[in-house]
Order: sequence, then C-alpha cells, then structure tokens
Amino acid sequence: MSNTEAHPAEVGCGARENGTPAGVEILTAREVPLGGPRAMTVRRTLPQRARTLIGAWCFADHYGPDAVSESGGMDVAPHPHIGLQTVSWLFSGVIEHRDSVGSHAFVRPGEVNLMTGGRGISHSEVSTPDTTVLHGVQLWVALPAEHRDTAPDFQHHVPAPVALDGGEARVFLGSLAGDTSPVDTFTPLLGAEVTLAPGAAVTLDVDPGFEHGVLVDTGDVRVDGTAVRPAGLAYTAPGRHTLTLANGSSGTARVLLLGGPPFGEELVMWWNFVGRTHDEIAAARTDWENGSERFGRVEGYPGDRLPAPVLPNATLSPRRNPAP
Repeated sequence: MSNTEAHPAEVGCGARENGTPAGVEILTAREVPLGGPRAMTVRRTLPQRARTLIGAWCFADHYGPDAVSESGGMDVAPHPHIGLQTVSWLFSGVIEHRDSVGSHAFVRPGEVNLMTGGRGISHSEVSTPDTTVLHGVQLWVALPAEHRDTAPDFQHHVPAPVALDGGEARVFLGSLAGDTSPVDTFTPLLGAEVTLAPGAAVTLDVDPGFEHGVLVDTGDVRVDGTAVRPAGLAYTAPGRHTLTLANGSSGTARVLLLGGPPFGEELVMWWNFVGRTHDEIAAARTDWENGSERFGRVEGYPGDRLPAPVLPNATLSPRRNPAP
C-alpha cells in the first residue's frame, strides 16, 4: 500500500536504547484517509512520535472492516518503494497485486504477500470486485544498510494454523510456537496472527533479544496484564522470555504479534521511501517523477500511476526515538 497522504511527514527512525523492561507501553493509532471522498481510512500505529520502530517494523496500517459499497474498497495505483519490504495480511476480502518485476498475485485471509523494494520497485493494489468487506493490515520492514539496494523481489506464503492451548497462531514471518515461516527477510523478525478463544489466556515463548508489538484487531485483550483496546498496539522491550495474551471477551479475540531485535540504524522515511539521507530520498523521488527504469513498469493496471508529493522545504534528517 502507498502512503497516500498529500503532505507526508518526514519520519526519522532510530533504535531506542536498551534497558530492563519496565512494563507495557501502549501506542494509540491515528486515523489517516487514503485520499478521495469515498476512500478508506486506516488506523496508523507506526510510525509515531512515541515510537518509530519495533525491530525493523517501521510502518503499520490497520484498516476495516469496511463495507466496500460505502468506502469504495482499495484502489492504489502504481507507486514506488525503496529500502523496505512490504507485508500484506488480510482478515477478510481479496486484494490483487501487480508489480514491476512481473508478479501478479492475490492475497487472501490467512496468506501473506511480501514484496522487497530494495533499490526500487513499483506496484499496484486493488480489492477484487467480489470483495464486500475489506479488513486487514499493511506493514513495512526497513532493510538494513547492507541490503537496502538489494534486487526487488516478491514472495507469497500460506502458513498452516498452529494449535495453542486456548487459541491458534499463523506464523507468516520468523518462528513461534514451534513453527517457522520460509519467507526470507534481511533481519530477524517475527510476524504472526494469534486468535484467542473466549476467556482464554495463552503464554507464548518469545526471543528475549526481541522487542515486541501486539496490535489488537478484536477482543478485550490484555498483554502481560495490561489492557489494550482494539486498534491499539502494545510495546514490550527486550528481555522477556514469555508474553501472555489474555482474552476477557465473550467472543474470539485476534491480534498480530510483531517482533525483532532493536534496529540499530537511523533512517529517514518519507512517502514510500526508506533511506538514510535527504539526498537519497530526493533522488528516488526524481527518478520516479522522471519515469526512470529504476522502478520498472506495472503491467495490467487500468490507469495512471501515482505522482510523488512535493518534498518539504527543509532538509530531511533522521531522528531518534525519545529516550526511555
């Protein structure tokens, strides 16, 4: 998905200094319209001033459930990416993906699409005509410096459900509950959907070197005893060997569990680009506007590509997370 804000903010990202976990930090989402009077509105929990990264996860949009007859569904014209991987995960609906390396694929509930932008890629995303309700998340992963100019790529995976005592997990990146995803990433990562039965509590073994984020989709969820409202994201610092997820509601609860070791590099993120300097971002924008072969061409999309927003007058510069 493109960040289609007309005036996207500069976001500088850097690792927060490590320390003993002091508790669970709650990140509240902000609503962002994706353009147009009938366009979707997403709930964005990353990046924000309180926290810009969880591991290498640098962007999290949570949307729906939206009635397509009212919202118009998703129709994101071809747009570029550099320096990141995009991760698409759905709860309902179907999205058609086309990209400039020739991939033409669909993502359905319980399936993951991972696209590597690297030195440059472009793609489109459109909900299918038979989609009546659209509900899911769009996530971005920052590429480390040594891999940020890697070749563009696309991967698709359908994880099998893993039974938990009181729930179920689908591991789309990394390892959890004895299951490991085959999808390639450039830093250690965890990405999993976890569902909890009514009244259930599940304690998961997690990597103590990871920081974790729990994005709540539905249910009365507590993370290590701390309540997290739907659309909220609970952050935990490295040092935990387990995470306990509890569902206090009478229906099934659903969360996404994200994790990774603290990302030790400063980043500049603007529009659909993740880089290290203002000049790198400005060059990518110029290449896109000039139709450079760097981003290739998306075949089969019936319309024009997205123009790049205007860069801010000030120089883009990296920022660090607030000190603990």
